Amino acid sequence: MEQFLYLSARALVAFLQALPLTWVARLGRAGGAVAFWVDARHRRVALANLRMCFDQEKSPREIRELAQENFRRIGENYACAIKTAAMNLDDLSPHVQFVLPPGLASLAALPQPPSVVVAIGHFGNFELYARFGQFVTGYQCVTTYRGLRQPLLNELLQSLRGRSGCKFFERRFEAAALKTTMNQSGILLGLLADQHSGQGGLRLSFFGHDCATSAAPAIFALRYRCPLFTGICYRVGLAQWRLEAGEPIPTHENGHARSTTDIMRDINRALEAAVRRDPANWFWVHNRWKLIKTRDTTRDESRSSYQAGNQTSAIKGQERAADSTIPEH
Repeated sequence: MEQFLYLSARALVAFLQALPLTWVARLGRAGGAVAFWVDARHRRVALANLRMCFDQEKSPREIRELAQENFRRIGENYACAIKTAAMNLDDLSPHVQFVLPPGLASLAALPQPPSVVVAIGHFGNFELYARFGQFVTGYQCVTTYRGLRQPLLNELLQSLRGRSGCKFFERRFEAAALKTTMNQSGILLGLLADQHSGQGGLRLSFFGHDCATSAAPAIFALRYRCPLFTGICYRVGLAQWRLEAGEPIPTHENGHARSTTDIMRDINRALEAAVRRDPANWFWVHNRWKLIKTRDTTRDESRSSYQAGNQTSAIKGQERAADSTIPEH
């Protein structure tokens, strides 16, 4: 069965990569439209999430239309991600625009730019995040992923991602290598921050409802003394994307480190603003608000405190927490 799936996937990849990007986008949108009617489970999840977040703002008809467009966008994004993975910089540039805030642009212009952490999310063609280093010189992109159970399919997926120039670290087995990399300069670590993070997550609000939130972006920014930003991929037209880095998320206040809870609360607000800007652009088919028991937030703040007088002990106390909260790509 795995061999059959692998050969089918390779054939699909070859087919999509042979077509013009706009054709791929249209095919993806058509596939997403079909998926809305065929995939009842994810349709229910998307509609439930949209009602929970926009019930007071949008009519039932508007919510259903938004869910349908969301499925079309997801189909477009997945199909285009396969195509853009094989495109060189010259061919890709007319379709992608990168926008940096002054703070990050000035860091990238330095001879030896400091490493930074970027909290990213499932917006638009999010595989394009890995191409950042090709558009802005000075940074080596790094991120994490969780390997597929099928070795052949995992190899195929990583071969597509590997063309981006980004370094991928398997979250379960390569934490030590990631730590070594983060001790270098000029590293841009992208960590997904909009996934349900399980019992290791902080219980924080997103669209007014509690959800388990990974503390990894805050922990890595504090541990390695990195500036922290958010990054969003907006769809601005058919096969057209605009990747925007947000303003810096403060990690210190009055000379002291902020708690991971406060930092991640700011990140959630930034991601929520991005969703409101273009609701169909986000990954509504993911159950972001699963109800589970998470660790106590107050205890986490105590463990994650990064006071100037005891920074060394705080770093050691966060090592295990960060390793257990690294989100997958």
